Amino acid sequence: MDQREERILIETERFQLTGTVRLPVDGYRSRLTDHLNAGEREFIALTDVDIVPLDGGELTRRGFVALNRRHIVFATSLTAAGDESAA
Repeated sequence: MDQREERILIETERFQLTGTVRLPVDGYRSRLTDHLNAGEREFIALTDVDIVPLDGGELTRRGFVALNRRHIVFATSLTAAGDESAA
């Protein structure tokens, strides 16, 4: 299956995470919302992740983070629609 990488921003109650998620190029589960609403998956896998505490703490970088979906308060794509090179 062909996949693409998409930079996303996620907020939990305590952290803001900016990372890369892998999604299919088109079709089934090709949108971020499809991926977040996948009932059979408990976790979202992110790579190249920047983590910033919302209380103003220090930036932490991680190569991989598995984030439980139920902790997500806000999520958005940082890639411009139709432009895979943005972000």
